[in-house]
Amino acid sequence: MDGKHMQIGEVAARTELSLRTIRHYEETGLVVPSARSQGGFRLYTEADVDRLMVIRRMKPLGFTLDRMRDLLAVTDRLDGHAGTGPPEGEERGELLESLRDFEEAARRRTADLRTQLARAEEFAAALRERIERIEPVGTDRTGRTGEESGDGPRPELPAPL
Repeated sequence: MDGKHMQIGEVAARTELSLRTIRHYEETGLVVPSARSQGGFRLYTEADVDRLMVIRRMKPLGFTLDRMRDLLAVTDRLDGHAGTGPPEGEERGELLESLRDFEEAARRRTADLRTQLARAEEFAAALRERIERIEPVGTDRTGRTGEESGDGPRPELPAPL
């Protein structure tokens, strides 16, 4: 292999996506391997990895596969990957507006996730406080003290002969 192409296992490791997920994205048309080996193995380029990273970043924000596909079409067109070169004029403006809409949606969803995370952290802290109020210091998870659990002072062993 010339180093320009990677097999799916390497792509999975680099993107932290499972082989199954990458194949699913291929089946749904989100990413297409750039080539196949003589043995029929999928081969990917750095551009394919970049595309998978865009998809991976969209997933936790709740974008659907269709919305992912739409964004990828916009970025492909803006980057001139549609085979006709970068767009100009009105088309370029429309594509940029669409890209701004995606950015705004990602920003809103990120804010929502921050709020959810803050609430989850508050909940975990409240549980920790409750445990600390109920469980006296020096007890283990079963409620036993160090001596009861066998973690207390150990008897002295006789010195070796």
